[in-house]
Amino acid sequence: MNLRALTRGDAAVAGAAVLLFIASFLPYWTVDCSGRYCGDTTQNAWSTELFPVLPSIYLLGIAAALLILVQRFQGPAAATRQVLGLRLDQWGIAFSVAALWTSLWSLGGGPKAPSFSHGFGAWLGVIALVVLAGVAAASPLVPALKAPLVADRPAAVPGQYGYPGQPGHPGAAQPGQYGYPAQGQDPAFGGQGGYGYPGAGQPQPGQPAQAAQPHDAAAQAPQPTPAAQQAPAPADFQPFWFAVPAPRQLASKDNPAGAPVGEVVPGTWYLAVEQRGAALVAQLPDGSQGVLADTTGIQRG
Repeated sequence: MNLRALTRGDAAVAGAAVLLFIASFLPYWTVDCSGRYCGDTTQNAWSTELFPVLPSIYLLGIAAALLILVQRFQGPAAATRQVLGLRLDQWGIAFSVAALWTSLWSLGGGPKAPSFSHGFGAWLGVIALVVLAGVAAASPLVPALKAPLVADRPAAVPGQYGYPGQPGHPGAAQPGQYGYPAQGQDPAFGGQGGYGYPGAGQPQPGQPAQAAQPHDAAAQAPQPTPAAQQAPAPADFQPFWFAVPAPRQLASKDNPAGAPVGEVVPGTWYLAVEQRGAALVAQLPDGSQGVLADTTGIQRG
């Protein structure tokens, strides 16, 4: 179960389903009657005398919400999974519209005697189904409803929360602050100039270069290396930090077509350590790595 996959629209669908379940226990019909022979003056949707109000309105609406949420819990792995030509969430939208249509027609049916009237349960059920069907149909189209319900951190803002800011910005992240790689301290790349920052002994932006001291010339001179021991220089790729606009799965480095091995979420910076065509090899905070195939809209740090 992946709670990060849930959206605000999914939360509204779940709330409408709970409201619909509560409405099924409230009076569906009320009778304006007084006297010792009136008997029971209210009936809710669970009464057998009102069949098929319960399965065609209330249970159908609850089933619609469950189908939508089950599809979302399964994540991207179920994006192409279909039942009779439709995904589970598409079946849920169809069921919610059918339940709403039935509830509206039921408001015009029943006994025509002046003493009979629809109770609070009937009207509350219609309201819940309007919310359920409306949100279910609008969630794929409205950005506010597609926003994630759970996020680890606030959205990345330049110069805040340790994210890289614009050059010269007072809040711009500096090497060695907020967990950002310090110059000359990154063990993954030999400790020289972490991720595009100047290495030890190199001038910082805005600072004049210092003349090399005579006694340091010999220490700083490059030592000859046998040709057999020289590793081929990588392509022009340099590791960089990036953030994603929406949750995305990471595939295995050895088997990209296999099951996902991790996930990157908005509000967190990740390190790209390798590029494979249009895809990136991303490193998670725990040190594990995976292939990010969808790199559209990423923000570089």
